[in-house]
Amino acid sequence: MMEELLPESVVAVESHGDDPAAEASLYPEERAVLTRAVGKRRREFAAVRVCARRAMEKLGVPPGPVLPGERGAPRWPAGVIGSMTHCDGYGAAALARAGDLASLGIDAEPHLALPDDVLEAVALPAESARLDRLRAREPAVHWDRLLFSAKESVYKAWFPLTGEWLDFSGADIDILLDPAHGTEGVSGALSAQLLVPGPVLDGVPVQTFAGRWTVRDGLVATAVTVPHPKPGTASGSRD
Repeated sequence: MMEELLPESVVAVESHGDDPAAEASLYPEERAVLTRAVGKRRREFAAVRVCARRAMEKLGVPPGPVLPGERGAPRWPAGVIGSMTHCDGYGAAALARAGDLASLGIDAEPHLALPDDVLEAVALPAESARLDRLRAREPAVHWDRLLFSAKESVYKAWFPLTGEWLDFSGADIDILLDPAHGTEGVSGALSAQLLVPGPVLDGVPVQTFAGRWTVRDGLVATAVTVPHPKPGTASGSRD
């Protein structure tokens, strides 16, 4: 599911359900991070790192520990960028070589409605209006949860480039629905206009992130990728 949302330069590995052997496969440095973690946290932490190591192997990178860095962001081997996500019964890791992409972010959520107070904190007025229109087209989709997931993916792509926090109000996300979809689920594209000064990559200010999303099998999944800008170009504007 996740790999379908990402360009060919990215490798993604998913896990479904609990893997009893996952925790035993952790490196000592990773176990040290979990000394006070509860069982659910330990299982999710281990499962997604199994995915990460399999993704490293697919990418041709020697597997190693994946430790949380600043604000919990995973620290990847030199020359590698990546993102991880987990929710009940599902985990995924996506990796690419730093020369192929500037950054990426992935997120998965259960396909359930958000509590009302959470949506109020997440959605900008313009986003809420667009969600209403999407609900009229596809009422079975929990568009509020999809927006939340998209903002999580945007943040995960943003943070490695800036080292700064990005509030929910810092990006205006437009969710686009594919005109045709099969029986397995629905999917589409997303575009995030940054409402704060964006990262500067190779001297080029970047104000727009783009990605893909899907809803299927009881899950919402989103992925955002940030390419290296072409010389002499800029992505988006603040006008």
